[in-house]
Amino acid sequence: MSLIEVKDLYKIYNPGENEVHALDGVSLSMERGDFIAIVGQSGSGKSTLMNMLGLLDVPTSGTYTLDGEDVSEMTDDQLSEIRNKEIGFIFQGFNLINSLTAQGNVELPLAYRGMPVAQRHELSLDALQRVGLGHRIHHLPKQMSGGQQQRVAIARAVAAKPPIILADEPTGNLDSHSGEDVMRILHELNDEGRTVILITHDNGIADEASRVIRIQDGKVVEDYRNKPLPAAKN
Repeated sequence: MSLIEVKDLYKIYNPGENEVHALDGVSLSMERGDFIAIVGQSGSGKSTLMNMLGLLDVPTSGTYTLDGEDVSEMTDDQLSEIRNKEIGFIFQGFNLINSLTAQGNVELPLAYRGMPVAQRHELSLDALQRVGLGHRIHHLPKQMSGGQQQRVAIARAVAAKPPIILADEPTGNLDSHSGEDVMRILHELNDEGRTVILITHDNGIADEASRVIRIQDGKVVEDYRNKPLPAAKN
């Protein structure tokens, strides 16, 4: 059974005379443990697809099955609960809280989940250490470089050990060296068995993925594999 299955997914804005098909009948399946790049230019529909896969938006029509569960008709509360457990988000703009330290930013979503303080401290420290920021846990975002801020964002996304990492242009605001660091961390997470879905307009970044899905005008126009699907982790 595929981890993700979407069938005939449509997202239509301004229905009627001036309607826009941001997604136009997309059907895809994604396997557990894969590293997938969704590629497209601005306006192609890739960000809309990301919002659907991340349960941040709902389709106009079509079905979405996540780990065997149809999420297409779920309530906002149900979607929020699954999103918090299943998906770690990494955004291009970091989305850190300026008044919180690195550790405070990583702990925040854990607190929303009702996790005890001691467990939050342990998981956040582990996550920051794994991205090489164990020595910066008490620093505010403004005291860190863009690359360091993105690594805090990655730590926040992976601290609760979600099985899916959804990264939206994670290297878009970074210099080449910091971008390489981010991609190395994503590959390490994938090697551990996490499913990584990367949204990008950069063909060079996409080529690092095992599978590339190209979106244009709301449709899948290309879908190919660079590397074999990794063997399932025990």
